Amino acid sequence: MPSRPRLDDRSVAAGALTEMQAFHADVLRDVQAAVAREAVVVVGMAQNPHVKNVRQALAAAHIEFKYLEYGSYFSMWKQRLAIKLWSGWPTFPQVFVRGVLVGGEDRTKAALADGSLQASIGAGAPGPSPVEGSA
Repeated sequence: MPSRPRLDDRSVAAGALTEMQAFHADVLRDVQAAVAREAVVVVGMAQNPHVKNVRQALAAAHIEFKYLEYGSYFSMWKQRLAIKLWSGWPTFPQVFVRGVLVGGEDRTKAALADGSLQASIGAGAPGPSPVEGSA
């Protein structure tokens, strides 16, 4: 699979690269640790209806998950930006299954509907395959 476009580290000044690597590194360590440890992780923010919908859908499917909340529309936007830069996913929620980013609400609900999310959890396999053309 081709990687997404990203500015090569060689094209970033050393001082800027150091700042980029330190940008809310504590938040990234917390998210990375949860993603490595938990079968299902939902990263979100307060007041976001898509985050609420995903949490409700997982609960209705009796799927246990770890929820990490980083602020709301009015707070912690820089911490959420660090998470977005790390994952490459532009919105919240960000749902991870067995260490694999599934995506947001639409992709998570599609994986629940086709059973791939449940199968990934039960098999201990990597998360559902991306669904082309869905968000």
